[in-house]
Amino acid sequence: MTRIDDTPPAWDERTQLTTFLDYTRATARAKCDGVSAENARKALLPGSPLMTMSGVINHLRWVEYYWFQVVFLGEEDLGPWTEEDPDREMRIAVDFPLTQLLDEYAEQSARYRELVVGNGLDARAQRVRKGLHVDLRWILLHLTEETARHNGHLDILREMLDGKTGR
Repeated sequence: MTRIDDTPPAWDERTQLTTFLDYTRATARAKCDGVSAENARKALLPGSPLMTMSGVINHLRWVEYYWFQVVFLGEEDLGPWTEEDPDREMRIAVDFPLTQLLDEYAEQSARYRELVVGNGLDARAQRVRKGLHVDLRWILLHLTEETARHNGHLDILREMLDGKTGR
């Protein structure tokens, strides 16, 4: 797997936060390098039937959508989930090629990078969620944590699929 650098080009808070989010995003994509379409759809953990490489990537894409567009910008929630199927983004991921999911995730990440550049870290989200009126700083930290945690899932899945390990 490709080595990805997490060292920020500058040491201000914004650069450090965005560098680590980009690092975890790039790590998720790198963990998918060379995975076949068939393998990307395999659920290997008996207790987690939705845990596929495709499912994790699609989940990461939609989590960012939710936090940036729905919570931060206050847009209508057009995500794939429903009250009856709150994990639908993971379920439907197997209907799409992994390459498409990765491309959509990369394109979306680029748009969100621009959104972050155009707003201060103290800018408050338009929506209150679970009683929290978070700021952009919190969203960046949360997404870094979320992506890093799911990178661990991708690690496990990749090792189970073909024995590859690494960043």
